[in-house]
Parts: sequence; structure tokens; C-alpha cells
Amino acid sequence: MSVQVEKLEKNMAKLTIEASAEELEKAIEKAYQKQKKNISVPGFRKGKVPRMMVEKMYGKEVFYEDAANEIIPVAYEKAYDECGEDIVSTPQIEVTQIEAGKPFIFTALVALKPEVTLGAYKGIEVDKVDVTVSDEEVDAEIEKERDRNARSISVTDRAVQDKDQTVIDFEGFVDGVAFEGGKGENYPLTIGSGTFIPGFEEQLIGKNIGEETDVNVTFPEDYQAEDLAGKPALFKVTVKEIKEKQLPELDDEFAAEVSEFDTLAEYKEDVKKNLLEKREKDVKNAKEDAVVDAIIENASMDIPDAMIETQQRQMIQEFAQNIQAQGLSIDQYFQFTGLTAEKMMEQVKPQAEKRIKSRLVLEAVAKAENIVASEEDFDNEVAKMAEMYKMESDKIKESIGEEGKKQLMEDLAVSKAAEFVVNEAKEK
Repeated sequence: MSVQVEKLEKNMAKLTIEASAEELEKAIEKAYQKQKKNISVPGFRKGKVPRMMVEKMYGKEVFYEDAANEIIPVAYEKAYDECGEDIVSTPQIEVTQIEAGKPFIFTALVALKPEVTLGAYKGIEVDKVDVTVSDEEVDAEIEKERDRNARSISVTDRAVQDKDQTVIDFEGFVDGVAFEGGKGENYPLTIGSGTFIPGFEEQLIGKNIGEETDVNVTFPEDYQAEDLAGKPALFKVTVKEIKEKQLPELDDEFAAEVSEFDTLAEYKEDVKKNLLEKREKDVKNAKEDAVVDAIIENASMDIPDAMIETQQRQMIQEFAQNIQAQGLSIDQYFQFTGLTAEKMMEQVKPQAEKRIKSRLVLEAVAKAENIVASEEDFDNEVAKMAEMYKMESDKIKESIGEEGKKQLMEDLAVSKAAEFVVNEAKEK
């Protein structure tokens, strides 16, 4: 196998990869062996048709596609390792020659990691933020905990109020005609939750159990069902149940139930401590974002579109894996939200660009300042992973392998570079 690299504009490159005629012949034979059990030709038992006969009947190219699919992944991986270029995108493959008895040739259009020219990255000025937590914020957090521990009490002697948990039947009409998906029975709805069309929930306030009421709303212009977007609608609604939340008393007993503390005073102190730690973390992250944004602004780099597209697809794949862990497929998510893969690609593009630029400038800072991760840094990170996944450190190291270790060391160096530029920043 051989590979030639042609540098193109905007940090793109074309790899021309050639596999020998012998490799192509082996791939064609392998494709034939895989398929022959499914091939029927008059005069031959199924699965016993000679390759020469199949090629005579269907053309020599009958096995070319499968042969190409056999060769390309292996050949590209070798070319990736041998070309000496830092490739940062999924390849766009094009077969340029495939013919029995001749070398198999294909090209791979790829993006190369762009060079970064750093501007100022030390002494970046950022706004000073006071890290404090007020008593009001502590009280608000405790109220959230009371709300989480509230009981639902059925109400029969009054009308619907804000924050009530109701059960309703409803049917929606546009221009007097019921529309698909506009009907529901025994539907749970918390008033003020904002889960229904704007204006719907408020019109139920003051309605009694068993009372049918007309609710007039207008669908948002960006509503996922295009045939309903922007249209006025009438819903006929019947309130079937009303429940209200009964909050627990704010006392030592409550504190003991929701925490490891015996008194309300101790619990409040712990809530304040946790809020302060979170605030400090948020401020630190915001400071890092501001510093890195400024370094990006001061730097210059030419990012190829293919690199951004690869990052976009990776982010969507990460999102799909996360929601799959919650029992929802990406197709179901698209169906529920009205999104498409194309729209989601466009949505994540700014974040994808930001990720790439942040990584590139921090790698450049690490290089300029000779910042590297040590074996101790690596061991500490592995120890954290081992604790998180309840595994032995040696098993973690074995599972990530040498390539995984190299990537982790690079990630740790980038983290150290981020810490460096934040420590060098000046507050104003």
C-alpha cells in the first residue's frame, strides 16, 4: 500500500491511497466467498456457482463494491498512520480506480489540524465577581427542598388556583374542526408549569371540578406541527381533579428527614456551604470561559469546515448516547421536539466551533509554556476514574491502552494550560 498527500486550501488535504492488484484480488475473492451461498444460476446447485460464471453473467464488477468496502477501512487506517499528518475530520472517500488485475486506488479528502498564532494570553483582564451567598438564597434553596417533600392533598371545596395539580379532559378545535393530537383524557397538569400552550393554564384558574370551560389560545409561530403554527384554537376543557401541595413544617424534624443534621440551624449552615461551593465553581468556570474567549479573540487560526462538521456530529452522537441511557432514542427525540438531524446540526454549530477554538488555543498555550502532564497527573486521574467506576486502577489503565493514555495525557495538559491562563489573568 502507498499514500500520497496533496495539501489543499484552508487546511484540507487529499490522500491518494493505492492498494496492490493482489490485495484487490483477495478482496474480490472474499466478496465472492461471502455471497456465493445466495447466488443461483441454472445448471448449478445454489452456492456452487463458480466465480468465473457469476462474473460472466453479471459482469466483472459484480463484486467490486464489496471488495472496495473490504479494502478501504484497512487501507485508510494504514494511510492515516503513515502519512504523518494530523487529521481532524472524517474522510470523504472517492474510488478512482477499481479493475481486476490493476491496483485499487481511492482518495480521502480530510481536514488537517490548523496552526494557531497566539496573541496575548497572559494578563487577560476579567471582571471581578464577589462570591457570596445571601440568607435569601439559602431560604429559597430550602423552600425547593420543602416543595420536593410536599404532600398532595385532594381538594373538593374550592376552584382551581395557581400551582394546583389538576387532572383534566380536553379536546382542541381549529376553525371548528378537531385536530389530530388535540384530545386527552385524565391528563395531569400543574397550573403555572408552562407545559401547555401559552395562556392555556391561566384560563383554568377559578374553574371548579366537573365544570366544562372554553379555553382560547393561539399556537406559537414556531410550533412543531406546522399546520397548527400561529393559528387560534379553542379547547373544551373539564377539570376532573384538584390537588394542592401541603408543605412540611420548617423545623428540626424536617431538617432531620432531609439531611444528616439534627437541627434546622445546622441544616441551613450546610445548605449555605454547598451553595457557596457551587457559586465558587460557577464563578471559576465563568472566569475560565471569559479568559479563553479573550485568547481566542487575540489568536488567529483557519478552521476547515470539515473539522467543524466532524465536531458537530460527535456532539450529536454524545447527546444521542446520553438520552439513550434514559430510554429515549434520537429518532423519538426528533419526533417529540419536531427537530431534524439537519436542524440539530445547525443548532450545535456555534458550540462546536467554540469547542474547537478553545482546544486549539489551549494546546498552543501548553506548547508555548512547555506545559505537559506528568505520570503523577495521569495516575491521579486514573485513580479518580477508578473510584467513579468502582474499578481497580490497573484495570482502568489496561482498558484505555496506550492510545487512550496518550489522549488522556493531552487532555490533562490542556486542563493545566487552562488553569495557567486563569491564574495569569487580572481582575478589574
